Amino acid sequence: MRIFLVGYMGAGKTTNGKRLARRLGLDWKDTDHLFEERYCISTDDFFHKYDEPLYRQLEAQILRSTEQYDNVVISTGGGTPCFHDNIDWMNEHGLTIFLKISPQTVVDRLSKSKVKRPLVVGKSLEELTTFVQKTYTDRLPFYEKAQLVFKGEDCDIDAIVREVRGVGS
Repeated sequence: MRIFLVGYMGAGKTTNGKRLARRLGLDWKDTDHLFEERYCISTDDFFHKYDEPLYRQLEAQILRSTEQYDNVVISTGGGTPCFHDNIDWMNEHGLTIFLKISPQTVVDRLSKSKVKRPLVVGKSLEELTTFVQKTYTDRLPFYEKAQLVFKGEDCDIDAIVREVRGVGS
């Protein structure tokens, strides 16, 4: 079993990925962590030193390297499904789950987060809101290709576990 969690920044893919993995007795991986381990640079530093197109190319390679893992929940970066046919690849190689949250929840979470995201660092609240609204709209068609969709606000991990176990049967 290989489960990919997709969704916008701040949707809870890391937090809920860990919870889901524990509940299902699976390993947990995060594509951002795998990227940082392989290239010995934080994603934030990479974005400052290089550019997004190079990041997305390397990110696709990291994603495809997850094929080596079985019995795992994989939390992906917010943009991962939207480039290099990644969502199609994930759908072919595992179960995809979209954690769907509203753009306003994204703005609220990102504006309060201690973790600084490379694509939004330094933006005012107005700039953040405009950025989120535009990119969320652009990314939504990719996220909606996921096989399962769950509400990301107050995520019901029990419902996800029940659904995953039903799919795996």
